[in-house]
Amino acid sequence: MNPTEKALWFVESHLPEAVTLDDVAQSSGVSRFHVTRAFGAATGRSVMGYMRSRRLTEAARRLAGGAPDILCVALDAGYNSHEAFTRAFRDQFGTTPELVRAQGSTETLDLVEPILMDNSLLTTLEPPRFETSRPFLIAGLGERYSCESSAGIPMQWQRFAPYIGHIPGQVAGVFYGVCLNGDDAGNFDYVVGVEVRDFADLPKEFQRVRVPARKYAVFTHREHISTIRRTINTIWNSWLPASGHEVADAPEFERYGPEFDARTGNGGLEIWVPVKA
Repeated sequence: MNPTEKALWFVESHLPEAVTLDDVAQSSGVSRFHVTRAFGAATGRSVMGYMRSRRLTEAARRLAGGAPDILCVALDAGYNSHEAFTRAFRDQFGTTPELVRAQGSTETLDLVEPILMDNSLLTTLEPPRFETSRPFLIAGLGERYSCESSAGIPMQWQRFAPYIGHIPGQVAGVFYGVCLNGDDAGNFDYVVGVEVRDFADLPKEFQRVRVPARKYAVFTHREHISTIRRTINTIWNSWLPASGHEVADAPEFERYGPEFDARTGNGGLEIWVPVKA
């Protein structure tokens, strides 16, 4: 079992319990950062967001089945008050626990069922090379994403396109997609940008990233850009756990060289994963 499969098993088998991200990470045999990144790459959801949605789904089923005490259902779902449970329930389903119980049905609710892993890992992954990056600067447009909202990244690249060639101090020919500032909920910053010589005179809407000198495992993704998630999933859920390397809490980035064709999505790219020396 890979880290995501272990996390899914642990969540489903401890659903009514007060489980923390540390508990999930320990059961998966990797760090909090690793399990958060691996789970998001494999499922498109955050670990704790998935657990919350599953608990609320099971609570909705109990309510539709006529559970007499909503507070008991709330407590079993991990909420310490009727009010907190109602807010979370409404955010998840767009309705109230009382209405679901009164209707006696979950047919109109978007329930979150247990995820069944489809083993969509690459059967072969080209071995990485290892490099110690030089320190350099990246500037560009940044957005905050959750695992669920990360499908908006391609549109972010489109918004960045008009700036290309007009950025003060731009180092031509290479573009970057930088993932950083990840948190336990699976949220992260993604910066689309270019290398610059300094941060002077940049557009005020630009974010600035300092990439330090650090050891990286560098993977080549040669297929169409649309299949990159499968490669990332394989790195985090297969290669890293088996490699003996521990991921470092540092910027992870995609490097797009001159051979990459942004119009067609072909040409390949590199995925730089920070590892501890």
